[in-house]
Parts: sequence; structure tokens; C-alpha cells
Amino acid sequence: MRLLEGQVALVTGAGGGIGRGIALRFAEQGASVAVYCRTAVAAAREVASRIGDMGARAVVLEADLRDEEGCHRLVREAAEWGEGLTSLVNNAGVQPTRPLPGMPAEEWRAVVDTNLTSVFACTQAAAEVMRAGGSVTHIASIEASRPAPGHAHYSAAKAAVVMHARAAALEYGPHGIRVNTVSPGLIDREGLARDWPEGTERWVRKAPLARLGRPQDVADACVFLASPLASWITGHDLVVDGGMSARPTW
Repeated sequence: MRLLEGQVALVTGAGGGIGRGIALRFAEQGASVAVYCRTAVAAAREVASRIGDMGARAVVLEADLRDEEGCHRLVREAAEWGEGLTSLVNNAGVQPTRPLPGMPAEEWRAVVDTNLTSVFACTQAAAEVMRAGGSVTHIASIEASRPAPGHAHYSAAKAAVVMHARAAALEYGPHGIRVNTVSPGLIDREGLARDWPEGTERWVRKAPLARLGRPQDVADACVFLASPLASWITGHDLVVDGGMSARPTW
């Protein structure tokens, strides 16, 4: 039996990159997948089409997760489509670069609302429709504990995402709903080595497993946390970084 047979999952930010990998892996493992996007509609439809080619069910849903009601409507539509909701993966987010000195509060709020407030609202909405055994996974980042220059707003939001999962695990646990985070390291994408050659070379040279991450690496962690194999795991941050966090910082 596939690990997610019979599940209904909502994956936000599933139009490309990590989200695409998660949506496809969930379908491969037997889940019906609601694919969320805000702007990358064509990419989300391509993901849904690939899921259909596997013989699995998929639907594309659109919303603005910067709006609380948009989050609740998205979750309701996914649950109505799937006749229930068993898994939510909060993957949607943005990662702009801006030095902290002189950063406008408007830009700070935009990152926090997209990366954190949407997680709060979608999780709250999902918990209202999930039964015992439901799973929520937030995509955080190793930058939640290891900030990078120009990423103060992103790192702060991701650190809060990790703590939100722990708090939600505590409060939703009595209802049988598990909440965890996955914290990826540097994940490869098309053109990354060309756009940031010194960064990718430095990562590969220093990472114990000597390669960049792949979307599938993050997806596999999410499948595990949503599966019965993780039925006694909640409030946990699963780091997927090829061992980079094990390196000394001095």
C-alpha cells in the first residue's frame, strides 16, 4: 500500500519548485491533491495534469493567502472538493532580499503576512475541517536558526513558523491533529548555479553530503510526516539540509 492511500491533501505554492515536488510526491503515494496557486496558474495546471496522468485526482484552486478570508475559503474549497481534508502542507512563501538597515515596514509586513500569517490562517481553517489523524506540515527553513544577510524579514518569519507549529501541535493535539515543520537547506532549481555560482559551489563544498537539495528531498520528508509512519510525531522540526546544520560555526 502507498503511504498516503486515500488521503486528501492541500499543497500551497504548488506551481513550481518545492511545492511542485510535494504535490507530485503526494499523488505518487496515493493522495488526491488540491493544488493552490496565486499567480502561477499555468504552472499549477501543468502539475495537476501530471497528477492526472498518474491516475490520481487533482484540482487547481486560486486564492490570495495574504487575506485571512482567502485562506479560509481556500481550505473550505479543498475540503468540499475532496469530501474531507486529511493533510495540509503550508509551502507558499516569498524570499526577497533587502538589507535590514532602511528596510521599510511595508516590505517587512509583506514577507511576514505571506510566510507566517497565511500559515496561521490556513492551519486554523484546516483544523476546523480535519478529523483526528489529520496532519499539517509547514515549510520553514534552516534560516529560522541561521540567518543570512539581507534575509532578516524572511528568517524572522520562518523562525516564527517553527514556533507556530509547536504551539499548534500543543493546542490541536487533543483533537488528534499533528503539526510539524520541514526546514530545507539550499534546494536546487533551474538556473540557480548560473545565477549564484559562488553560493552553490560553497554549499556543495561544505555540505557533508556534498550536493544541493532537490525538491524531492523535501517532498519525501513531507510524505513521511503526513503518513501513518509519523503518527506519534508532532511539534517537530525535520531539517532537510544534507547535514549542513551539523557543521561547526566557529
